[in-house]
Amino acid sequence: MGVVVAVEGLDGAGKATLVDALGRAARTRGASVATLAFPRYDDDVHAALAGEALHGEHGDTAASVHAMALLFALDRRDAAPRLIDLRAAHDLVLVDRYVASNAAYGSARLHQGVGEFAAWVHALEVERFGVPAPDAQVLVRVPPELAAQRVRERARTAPGRAPDGFEADAALQLRCAQVYDELAERQWWSRWWVAENRHSGDKALTRTADEVIQAVLTAEFAPGLSVRSDTIET
Repeated sequence: MGVVVAVEGLDGAGKATLVDALGRAARTRGASVATLAFPRYDDDVHAALAGEALHGEHGDTAASVHAMALLFALDRRDAAPRLIDLRAAHDLVLVDRYVASNAAYGSARLHQGVGEFAAWVHALEVERFGVPAPDAQVLVRVPPELAAQRVRERARTAPGRAPDGFEADAALQLRCAQVYDELAERQWWSRWWVAENRHSGDKALTRTADEVIQAVLTAEFAPGLSVRSDTIET
């Protein structure tokens, strides 16, 4: 059975870049790799509804923290069998956004740290929906203002990719970054790594990818053990 690694971070943090780097590092070592990204706006009705709500549709749906979190959770519930199949067929499964995103954004919207809302997300997605646990999680840490700049640049170069309600809320992004830091510090749900990404381009995260893959694909890593959090400066 393969290892599942979830990559987390703000919109514009560089998650996709790290996923690509992790995949290259794993394939260099001869591992088979699969990827999955959430929300699956084009493949799941719940994710599609959430995406539409974030762009002003469906009345006051986006105003409800729990309603939005439930839609994102239902997307992962629907994808759980596929994730299990991918894990059985590959050495490594990389997930771009996972349950921690729901905990981080919802907690930030409610002006909470890692507390009541994060516990509700865990109870909903893990205990009730049976979403598979990741073996490791990697937080791509970036200054919120830099992440926002990247989101704006992406919107300029990709017509039709206007920032959604979460991406456009600078105060929310700042609070979300703080919750992500707390999730990583607490080793919420599994082992976490932290990758600093203050520069554009694939090289910015290459060393982090090598460190993570070296650990998760060798005896250095034992899922479920209580270990300290490693911060990898890149």
